[in-house]
Amino acid sequence: MAGSGNPGPRRALIIGGSMAGLFAGLSLLRDGWDVHVFERIGSELSGRGAGIVTHAELLDILKTCGADSEAARVGVFVPGRRVFARDGAVAGELRLEQVVTSWGHLYALLRSALPSERYHHGRTLTRVEEAGARVRAHFDDGSVEEGDLLIGADGIASTIRQQFMPDVQASYVGYIAWRGLVPEGLLSENAQAELADYFAFSLPPGEQMLGYPVAGENEALERGRRRFNFVWYRPAPAGTVLADMLTDTDGVRHALSIPPNKIRPDVIAEMRRAARETLSPQFAEVVERTAHPFIQVIQDLVSPRMVLGRRTLILGDAAFVARPHVGMGVTKAAGDADALARLLREQAQTDTGMDAALAAFEAERQPYGAAVVRRARQLGSYLQADLVSEEDKAAAAHHCQPDAIMAETAVNTGIAA
Repeated sequence: MAGSGNPGPRRALIIGGSMAGLFAGLSLLRDGWDVHVFERIGSELSGRGAGIVTHAELLDILKTCGADSEAARVGVFVPGRRVFARDGAVAGELRLEQVVTSWGHLYALLRSALPSERYHHGRTLTRVEEAGARVRAHFDDGSVEEGDLLIGADGIASTIRQQFMPDVQASYVGYIAWRGLVPEGLLSENAQAELADYFAFSLPPGEQMLGYPVAGENEALERGRRRFNFVWYRPAPAGTVLADMLTDTDGVRHALSIPPNKIRPDVIAEMRRAARETLSPQFAEVVERTAHPFIQVIQDLVSPRMVLGRRTLILGDAAFVARPHVGMGVTKAAGDADALARLLREQAQTDTGMDAALAAFEAERQPYGAAVVRRARQLGSYLQADLVSEEDKAAAAHHCQPDAIMAETAVNTGIAA
C-alpha cells in the first residue's frame, strides 16, 4: 500500500488528470504537498477539439500555479465580437477584448508545469475508502494508494460522486452542440478577413453558432497557422433527433456521447446541408471545410455537496457542469483548486485545520458552482422548446437578442451566488 504511515508532507491523491486535476495538483504542490495525479487514460491527453475562453482569474491562477501565464503565449487575442446576418453582412459589433485558446494548448502549459513523476497514467479508480483522517484509493489493477486528502477531478461521470451521491446525475437540456476545428489556411481569403480574427456569431432562429481563433497544429499561435473553432447549438429532442444522431455507423445507440469517427456520414451530411441553408456564408464555409466535426450533448449538473467524506471532495466538472454559454468551465475548475489550496494553507496551523478548511471550501465554492450553472441556463433558455413559465419565456426573449448574445456570452458577469 503506497503512502501508508510515511512521515513528511501531507499527501494528496487526485483522481483525474485533465484540467481540474492539473490545477489542483499544481496549486497544492506549490504549498508543499506530496501530490499524485492518477489518470485512467494510458497515454497523454492531447488533441481534444475544443476551444476555451480565458478570463483574468484564469490567467492569474495560471501564474500562481507556475504555468506560463503570458497572454500572448496562452492563446489568441481577439479585439471584439461580430454577428453575421444570413446574407453575410455584419449585423452587429461589440468591442470586447479577450484571449481565447484551445483545450490542447492550455493542457500542454499545465502538464509541462507538473513533474512527470507525479502524474500516473493508466490508473482507473474503482472505489474510495475512508479510514479516520486518512483516505485510500482502490484501482482496477489491485493497487491501493493512501493519503491525507482525495480530490475527485474525474469529470461529469465522476466515479467518486457516483459512489457517495449516486442520485446526483447530469441531465440533458434538450439541445446539442456541433463542434469542430478548421485550419485557417483552408478558409477563403474573404472568410479569414471577416471572421478569423473575431469572436463571431451567426444566429438562425432558435439556434446559435459562434466561433473564434485558437492555436493550430503544434500549438502554433501565428496568424495563418491557427485554427478556427466553432460551436453550433441546435435543438435535438431526446427520443427522436438525439437518438438518431447518437446511433453510430455500426447501428449501436450511444447514451450521451459518440466517438467522432463513429458519427454516421448521413448525419454529418445533414448538418452541412443545414449550415448552407441557415448560417451566414462565412460560417457555412467553416462547417463545410471542417474535416472531423463532433457532437457535444449539452447537460446540466449540480451537486448539493462538494465535500463527500471527511477527507474526500470533488471539484470542477465532477461537481458542476454548466452549459458552455458562460465559457467558465476551466476557469471554475481553476478557481475551485485555488480556493482549496488557499483555505488549506490558512487553516494549516489549527488543530482542526483540515476539517475547517474543507468546510470553508464547500461553503465558498458550492454556491458559486450552482450560480454558474444557473446563469448558463438563463443564457441558453431560448434554445429550449419546453419553457413553461412566463418568467422563463421573458428571459429567453431577452437572451436571444444579438446585442445581448454578444455582451453576455462567455463573460463572467451576471453570476451571483
